[in-house]
Amino acid sequence: MARLREQIETRAPIDEAFDFVADFANAAGWDPGVASAERTNPGPVGIGARYRLGVRIRGRVVPMDYEITALERPHRVVLRGSGPGVRAVDDIRFERSATGTRIDYTADIRLTGLLRLAAPFAGGAFARIARDARDGMQRALDQRTAIG
Repeated sequence: MARLREQIETRAPIDEAFDFVADFANAAGWDPGVASAERTNPGPVGIGARYRLGVRIRGRVVPMDYEITALERPHRVVLRGSGPGVRAVDDIRFERSATGTRIDYTADIRLTGLLRLAAPFAGGAFARIARDARDGMQRALDQRTAIG
């Protein structure tokens, strides 16, 4: 299993940052590794909300399904994801800071099936994906704050 952890500090107020990031239908707008993202069930963003993401992996787009399994607005959201050969748990925490919001994003990624054989070699690729997602989240939140 790979554990990735990234942190950002954004000018966005905590409620705005939380609402944008916790709704994984927005993931394609901040994570360059996500080609598409949509909500797959109706209702408010909360426990049980489900999403289908098209995740870019090795030159192709692979479907991953996510579900919110814990939500403490505006401080924490946990999503459990699965797709062909991969399982993930994303734990995203939000804290007010002097200038806006500090976000601590931890992702536990487990390769399954035949892909688990590649796990010892995937750490560098996962770290690069995490950095790109962190930078994209930073840009998207700061741009939303500048517009609003």
